[in-house]
Amino acid sequence: MWIGWIEFDVLLGDVHSLKEKRSIVRPLVAELKRRFDVSAAETGLQDQYRRTMIGAALVATDHTHLREVLDAVERFVAARPELELLSARQRELHSED
Repeated sequence: MWIGWIEFDVLLGDVHSLKEKRSIVRPLVAELKRRFDVSAAETGLQDQYRRTMIGAALVATDHTHLREVLDAVERFVAARPELELLSARQRELHSED
C-alpha cells in the first residue's frame, strides 16, 4: 500500500478579506476532492487572507497511480489563474517503510 500527499503554499490574487479567501479556497478544495478522488483541506495559514496552505492525500495500491494522481493535482493547482503557486512539497511512503 502506498500513501502519498502533496502540500501547496499558495499566494492568492486580489483578495482583501478572509471571506474572499474562503470564496476561492473552498471551491478549489471541493474540486480537488471531486476531480481526483483525494482527501483535501486547507492545512495552514488560515488567519492570513492572501496566503494559504492546501494539502491533498491519497492511498493507492500502485506507486505509478499514486504519482500520476499527485502530479495531476499539482498541475491543476498550478494552472489556476486566481492564485500563484509558491511551492509544492510531495511525499510518498510505502506501508512497509
